[in-house]
Amino acid sequence: MGKVVTGASMSLDGYVSGPGQSGFDRLFQWYGNGRVTVETADPGLTFQLTDVSAAHWRRLVAETGALVVGRKLFDFTEGWGGRHPMDVPVVLLSHSVPEGWPREDAPFHFVTDGGIERAVAVARDLAGGKNVVVNSGTMATQALEAGLLDEVGIDLVPVILGDGTPFFIAPADAPYTLEGPVSIAEGDRVTHLRYRVRYDD
Repeated sequence: MGKVVTGASMSLDGYVSGPGQSGFDRLFQWYGNGRVTVETADPGLTFQLTDVSAAHWRRLVAETGALVVGRKLFDFTEGWGGRHPMDVPVVLLSHSVPEGWPREDAPFHFVTDGGIERAVAVARDLAGGKNVVVNSGTMATQALEAGLLDEVGIDLVPVILGDGTPFFIAPADAPYTLEGPVSIAEGDRVTHLRYRVRYDD
């Protein structure tokens, strides 16, 4: 069985977005500062990565079987047009199903009760033994609190945003101890880090 992991580009002061969903140009600049062209499932989205970051991205895609996202991200991306760039099933945890969904042409699944535990269970069934990735912020916090989260991936970007949405939002029963980093990959203006979550402290 795959792991339950989370990952995001994060500023040095711990934010995955700035105030009012800003700062993405700085957080995601590493997706365009290399010479390796990496295509995604979205024909309109192509990355230019360094060798290190390209290897990091390809490993992430190869290990990911399904995603768990919240309503804010789903609405912000407009449901990725019905196909996530990773080309994997998406489980949306929300109080209600968005208007116009579900769609027969889109591998999106909707969980409106049962919380993060139910959403992760649905995603595991869809993941084919690969990892389930929960998005940072509220979803990652809920997975951590439920004892479901196995690993945290951070793409650490040398920028200070000052305010915004933190990677984890005031998780209950903090502090939590992480092991690692269990891997470090140094890209250009980004350091890719992975940590294991411990629940025995």
